[in-house]
Amino acid sequence: MLKLPRGPFEGYIFDCDGTLALSMPIHFRAWQHALKKHEACFEFTWDIFHSLAGLGLHYTVEVLNERFDDILDPDAVLWDQEKFVEEHIHQVKPNEEVVALARKLAAKHPVSVATGNNRKGVHAILEAIGAADIFEIVISQDDVENSKPAPDIFLLAAERMGCAPKRCLVFEDSPSGIQAAQNAGMKYVWVKPQLHGLHEKKKEEEEEEEEGGL
Repeated sequence: MLKLPRGPFEGYIFDCDGTLALSMPIHFRAWQHALKKHEACFEFTWDIFHSLAGLGLHYTVEVLNERFDDILDPDAVLWDQEKFVEEHIHQVKPNEEVVALARKLAAKHPVSVATGNNRKGVHAILEAIGAADIFEIVISQDDVENSKPAPDIFLLAAERMGCAPKRCLVFEDSPSGIQAAQNAGMKYVWVKPQLHGLHEKKKEEEEEEEEGGL
């Protein structure tokens, strides 16, 4: 059950992946697929993925290159990562509680989405979870120069909604997103990460390994 801090608030800003949509396991598998295909020199674990959650996609590859002294081509890796997500987007489910709250708030207040995903990706996710009609204002990484934890994306969302930053409430699941909200002078609600689909995928892989050993 989400607990909202005391307001009053004029506008509400929602992260997409991991907050409105239970899409993080799909993105994790997409990164694993793309990085393996491009022969990354490191193993991409869930802990690494979670530590980078909220960052812009292109910036994520740059951070990985710096962290692991690799020379991955961001454009090539992202092409395969995004293609994998597109092919599996039908598996993405809504975070029912958060989507329902967003729909309720949108009836009386300005609401927006602010995400580190790109413009094409976020609109596809919103369509997949049946939430596209809720949000007229969608801010993606394509719209700002600096990625979370910089406050740029939330400040632009507030501006588009016509609300003062201090009167905005942010819903976020990632550490970098929460830091971005704080940097923007906004209060936030932490949405506990849900790993919908990840355990099912592991079970499928284990079953495939067992079948292969027969």
